[in-house]
Amino acid sequence: MTRVPHGKVTADSRGTHPAHRTGTSDAPRTRILIVGGGYVGLYTALRLQKKLAAELKSGATEIVVVTPEPYMTYQPFLPEAAAGSISPRHVVVPLRRVLKHCRIVIGEARSIQHAKKTVTLTTLATDEEGTGPIELTYDELVLAPGSISRTLPVPGLADYGIGFKTVEEAIGLRNHVIEQMDIASSTRDPAVRSAALTFVFVGGGYAGVEALGELEDMARYAARYYHNVSAEDMKWILVEASDRILPEVGPEMGKYTVSELRRRNIDVRLETRLDSCEDRVAVLDDGSRFPTRTLVWTAGVKPHPILAASDLPLNERGRLKCTAELAVDGVEHAWAAGDAAAVPDVTSEEGKECAPNAQHAVRQARVLGDNIVAALKGQPRTNYAHKYAGSVASLGLHKGVAHVYGRKLKGYPAWFMHRVYHLSRVPTFNRKARVLAEWTLSGLFKREIVSLGSLEHPRAEFELAAGGERPKESS
Repeated sequence: MTRVPHGKVTADSRGTHPAHRTGTSDAPRTRILIVGGGYVGLYTALRLQKKLAAELKSGATEIVVVTPEPYMTYQPFLPEAAAGSISPRHVVVPLRRVLKHCRIVIGEARSIQHAKKTVTLTTLATDEEGTGPIELTYDELVLAPGSISRTLPVPGLADYGIGFKTVEEAIGLRNHVIEQMDIASSTRDPAVRSAALTFVFVGGGYAGVEALGELEDMARYAARYYHNVSAEDMKWILVEASDRILPEVGPEMGKYTVSELRRRNIDVRLETRLDSCEDRVAVLDDGSRFPTRTLVWTAGVKPHPILAASDLPLNERGRLKCTAELAVDGVEHAWAAGDAAAVPDVTSEEGKECAPNAQHAVRQARVLGDNIVAALKGQPRTNYAHKYAGSVASLGLHKGVAHVYGRKLKGYPAWFMHRVYHLSRVPTFNRKARVLAEWTLSGLFKREIVSLGSLEHPRAEFELAAGGERPKESS
């Protein structure tokens, strides 16, 4: 293991080891280490950049962001990216461009010893160097690793399931759906055709419902360009274990969403679970069996594994116990927000926690950044207090539901509100302008329905030319 000592000056042309560097004085700089480059990681770093501009310039403070990807993904736009309404590159925000005064380390945090103020991490270079993980020290720790998909021990899920948390998964799913339509159009086997045109989504939360709504809308549009595939040939199935979908928009809007989906011939199965998907057959606990080549798993999330690999206090759900000031409860110099943090909701009755969603994460990051600065300067800190404003969800082009500040909207008004809200939330003016331009152009021209699945195997043609074999379809 390579250890980067506290305050020691090191040189590394690739920036693999983000060590302390001294400024004009011999005093070691204060290092703020942010684990995660999602909502909380990005917005907290932006806030700290602004509030500590003088300290960063003088070298008295250093902000290091450790993240597995060099970009932040704006996840509410994933369904539209999958449907082709937004370009994939406009769904992500490049961290190096936005966080100009932070050090970005592309790597994975493996364990945390807060008692020693060290994080063990691996980077893209550690395997190449053969030196093992790096042990990085810090003064203030911000844990914002987000969450990962919560899977269940369903037979066949690991082999055939498709996730929907990353931009790669969203674009891969779009390519996959169009490829299934191509297979159905060209096969002579009725069983292959039926399986190719059957799409099963498990999970009735935001991710599942929005992904299903946008992709069904896209596939319905694409079908007009196939001579032997129609929208009526496709079978779309939504499986939800509870008795309603989209609980965030309220019971009334949830019921409307079920009615809207069923009106589009989408089979919504409430209080139903997936028992198995072995051999590309989705078996439900109500006895139904659906041969399918597409099974999308969006049945919830769970805390990132790095939390369990730390010596910080966790609650019964595996999230960090935090105070209303967004500090880890009972621990000095450790902070958290977003999906990783169990933050008490001071605007509601005692005992309730803030929901782990983007709305709270973005607002918590602002307070978190201010409180870290206050702690460094010995100033009073403030509690995070934000009453949940409501929710919006897209169900496809010009279709949506919303429950905002007590008002309930559906159809086009809800869809429009969905776009306006998320356009205001996506980081940087650059991204806002690009997304708005794409929406404007998509209203003037027809959708693109091209599958670029070959991007997932960019060396396939060369390998074939060099005497290899063409890679087989993985899903």
